[in-house]
Amino acid sequence: MTKNWAGNITFSAEVRSPRTMAEMQELVRLSDHVRVLGSGHSFNRIADTTGTLISVAALPRIASLDRTDDTVTIAAGLRYGEVTAYLQDEGRALHNLGSLPHISVAGACSTGTHGSGDTNRPLAAAVTSTTFIAADGELVTLTRDDPDFLGSIISLGALGVTVELELETQPTYEISQVVYDGLPVARLGTDFEEIFSSAYSVSAFTDWVDPDVMVWRKMLADTPYEPTWLGARLADGARHPIKAMPADFATQQGGLAGPWNERLPHFRLEFTPSNGEELQSEYFVPRAAAPQAFEELKALGQLMAPVIQISEIRTIAADNLWLSPSQGRDTVALHFTWIQDETAVRPVVAALEEALLPLGARPHWGKVFAADAATLRVCYPKVPDFIALAAKYDPDGKFRNDYLNTCLPA
Repeated sequence: MTKNWAGNITFSAEVRSPRTMAEMQELVRLSDHVRVLGSGHSFNRIADTTGTLISVAALPRIASLDRTDDTVTIAAGLRYGEVTAYLQDEGRALHNLGSLPHISVAGACSTGTHGSGDTNRPLAAAVTSTTFIAADGELVTLTRDDPDFLGSIISLGALGVTVELELETQPTYEISQVVYDGLPVARLGTDFEEIFSSAYSVSAFTDWVDPDVMVWRKMLADTPYEPTWLGARLADGARHPIKAMPADFATQQGGLAGPWNERLPHFRLEFTPSNGEELQSEYFVPRAAAPQAFEELKALGQLMAPVIQISEIRTIAADNLWLSPSQGRDTVALHFTWIQDETAVRPVVAALEEALLPLGARPHWGKVFAADAATLRVCYPKVPDFIALAAKYDPDGKFRNDYLNTCLPA
């Protein structure tokens, strides 16, 4: 049976991979229940089904740049690393990227993957149109001019099978990446604005027990940087986000400028970043609540210590996509990589939510969380509108599964 990338989920059905659009449409039309599996980088049962489990990866791998409006049209099954290499060759770029170039574009957009940067919106904000196969097997295309568009991009697979996306691009640019060791953990709160505004994209890594924080600053090329900064010092070699891990798979550090697509991710496309034996959770708090959230996490440090591998802090600019973690507010993302022991991790996740939800935290749709449907309606104010939108395009619930029925009951 097929497992997800982390190995913690065994899917209930074998994956079907039609090779033509007509075959895909017919398979959707004839199936009673359908879910779509991307690159398998979600950590819960969002993609699972007892019906038909579909991959779009075998469809024709299209990437086409339109020079009239500088958009790129891509097949939904392409991975970010493939799309970004194509764009770089064409002298174009995306505004931001996630940590892994290995993830599929459609899967990342549909679950709210975000990247980092004070002025950078999540990856899905680059989408200008989406085409999906609806429950009747017909193709539906929505553009930014359509009133349903804002609810259709981060869709959790509830509207149909996404087969094509159009993304806005910008001129290519270069990034240099430098790593600092030894930032005092207290500085996360006292110097928050200076830390996260110091580069195009910033990630801070901590386990909430160690007094020292590691900071990765991804700066536009030719931006000067200091040998010491806020009590931290330049790393004396390459680093992995988890200090004990070898840095071979990490993208180029040391301040050497290079193409955006080879610096913004944390890991190189040509390598698997780890063996995948982990769980992940992520919570998104309003930017103003970040210092208080850091204090709550430090207080939980000893509780997390037996199960945490690393925690990452990033910032995201506000957007208007309905189910986006940064919908309507500038946001701080608090990411947690756990050991792969769900029995041990679940009580820690519950404690995190008890501390963070009162601060306005929103759980990541594709990771491990405990929040129930009532809580998610409070966290994500556009949930009722999204449920109505899903019912419009899928009135009989063909694309529903246990995950959606639990989190977003119709």
